[in-house]
Amino acid sequence: MTINEYLRAIAGLFVLLSVGLGYFLHQPWFFAFTAFVGLNLLQSAFTRWCPMISILRALGVRE
Repeated sequence: MTINEYLRAIAGLFVLLSVGLGYFLHQPWFFAFTAFVGLNLLQSAFTRWCPMISILRALGVRE
């Protein structure tokens, strides 16, 4: 897998996990994590910088 595939998989996992936790545990603050992931994806579209990409590069994931 490449860095972009990892990024999409991690973002999708975080969204599904936070929505599931918010729904099943009835804790609305889990949805704030969903919003954080969405805002991070939105800002990375405009700034062309994503913190998760920096982390994945540091871990040695191939481009």
